[in-house]
Amino acid sequence: MACGDTVSRTAAPLHAVPAASSGPHWEAIRTLLREWQPALVVVGLPYNADGSDGAMTGAARSFAAELTRRFLLRVELIDERYSSMEAAARLKAARESGRRRRRVAKSDVDAAAACIILERWFTEGT
Repeated sequence: MACGDTVSRTAAPLHAVPAASSGPHWEAIRTLLREWQPALVVVGLPYNADGSDGAMTGAARSFAAELTRRFLLRVELIDERYSSMEAAARLKAARESGRRRRRVAKSDVDAAAACIILERWFTEGT
């Protein structure tokens, strides 16, 4: 997850909220939404490289719909293709330059990818 500011059009990573085999961890999501009180939520859509729906695209749409239903929030969808690859590259570059000291974990990549998705929404969706 990430939070952002529509004025500065910047995003900052939050911690990842892991999903269980039974689905999203709704209580953790509720806690973050209470804390941050967002005006809207952006959800990434995992398309295939050719732009067709991926294996998880339907699940992402269902997740977005459930966010709206449970929390009465506006939810926007944005293409998330290659966001994890871009996030991993950014984190690797930061580590190589010395701006980041610790090793890069999957949760770091997930949080950085959430920032990229939000930044895309600032650029394309607003």
